[in-house]
Amino acid sequence: MSGFKGNKAALPQKPCAACGRPMTWRKKWARSWDQVKYCSERCRGESPKKSS
Repeated sequence: MSGFKGNKAALPQKPCAACGRPMTWRKKWARSWDQVKYCSERCRGESPKKSS
């Protein structure tokens, strides 16, 4: 069984661009953490309102 066995509070976090919820770093995002903007597919589907 593999999994994170350390201090999860020490992992980096950033807010979701759509809903603002904090997202915690995941091993799945290790190579693309800088490009991750949304916490879920639902948030990805909602386009942020652009002000002109």
